[in-house]
Amino acid sequence: MPLHPQAEAYLKLFPTDLETPVSSLTPEVIAQMRTLDGFAEQRGPIVPLPVVRDEVVEGVPVRVYRPEEGDHPLPAIVYFHGGGWVFGSVARNDALGRDLAVRNGAVVVSVDYRLAPDHPFPAAADDAWTVVKDVFARAGAYGADPGRIAVCGDSAGGNVAAVAAWQARDAGLRLVHQLLVYPVTDVAMDTRSYRDHATGFGLGADEMAWFIEQYGGDPADPRLAPLRLADKTGLAPATVITAEYDPLCDEGEAYAAQLAAAGVPVELRRYGGAIHGFFGLPGFFDQAVEAREYAALRLGEAFR
Repeated sequence: MPLHPQAEAYLKLFPTDLETPVSSLTPEVIAQMRTLDGFAEQRGPIVPLPVVRDEVVEGVPVRVYRPEEGDHPLPAIVYFHGGGWVFGSVARNDALGRDLAVRNGAVVVSVDYRLAPDHPFPAAADDAWTVVKDVFARAGAYGADPGRIAVCGDSAGGNVAAVAAWQARDAGLRLVHQLLVYPVTDVAMDTRSYRDHATGFGLGADEMAWFIEQYGGDPADPRLAPLRLADKTGLAPATVITAEYDPLCDEGEAYAAQLAAAGVPVELRRYGGAIHGFFGLPGFFDQAVEAREYAALRLGEAFR
């Protein structure tokens, strides 16, 4: 499909994802950028909920959202934000956390995992796994049903969600679903979508190379590149969402294909004409709402 008109309009305003050359990203600039959010209004409304509380789980900050009064167990979504393992936070993704809770009738546990380069690989993956284990171990404290727990993440958050999903399998913890939105599943950067969409579509190949460098790790380690996980049998059923004009498109779809080949129930949906990051910006993209409705449908099926 041609580039979506809303994506065209967005790219005229924001031609690159970071809006600054990667060569200028000193520690001081990174720290300053983490305090800014020029897209606050476009991330969606801050929907009032009966329960929104901040906690710390073995040193990892989380924010818990509950869309209903009472303490009866609800399905649970452990959510991991994007940002290239360098940017993003629970606060920046507050609107999405609330939206996930309301759309899915679920407790959402949004994770403030440690960020690179201050905390390189495998800090983000370790923090993600710490929280997933805790939600299983203390489901009652979260008001969660231990038999209905899913993981969800977008971009780098999709990466740590996918990693947590195979760690859960290996630990004998049964996730009912993994929702992966344009996830980073490899760091080889050698796909056609990387070549075709290296520049001019928001997130660029040079920016991804910089993110990967900040996070570090062995490219063959499945904690960094879940595409490299040798055995994918028995992983949680999955939904993989990709964007057509995204360097990460092919690796997300390759991961979905690997899951299917391993016998994992998986559904892939590519959003034609879309660019990376659309899911988090309903104020810019109608497709964000469409994708969230689709994701809620898939999660609802898993929770039932």
